[in-house]
Amino acid sequence: MEIILHLYEFVNMKSNKNLIQLVESNHSNKTLPQLQVGDTVRLGVSITEGNKERIQATEGVIISKSNCGINLTITIRRVLQGIGIERVYLLHSPKLKSIEILRKSKIRRAKLYYLRTRSGKATRLQQRFN
Repeated sequence: MEIILHLYEFVNMKSNKNLIQLVESNHSNKTLPQLQVGDTVRLGVSITEGNKERIQATEGVIISKSNCGINLTITIRRVLQGIGIERVYLLHSPKLKSIEILRKSKIRRAKLYYLRTRSGKATRLQQRFN
């Protein structure tokens, strides 16, 4: 509804960049923690099953992060029963209810795709204490 009220302001704008920034500022979730690649996080994701809605906790290591304004995404990796599972989450999505950082790791890469080929103790990351 707010977007419709602001449409009159956009008519006089010369730049589409200002339009995009205003729309993104209305829809962004401003309470995001400082997430970095290598962090172990627990996400609370809203799941709708029939007419019921519940929050499912997902835990894993952030192996990649894409900074694109409101399209900020992270890729979470976790190994369950010997099978590696990766999921991409939009951080400004209304389905994402909570984000908790469990552990920070010391890394030297922007993307941790090399963890896909490793197993067991080789997937451990050195913890950062600051």
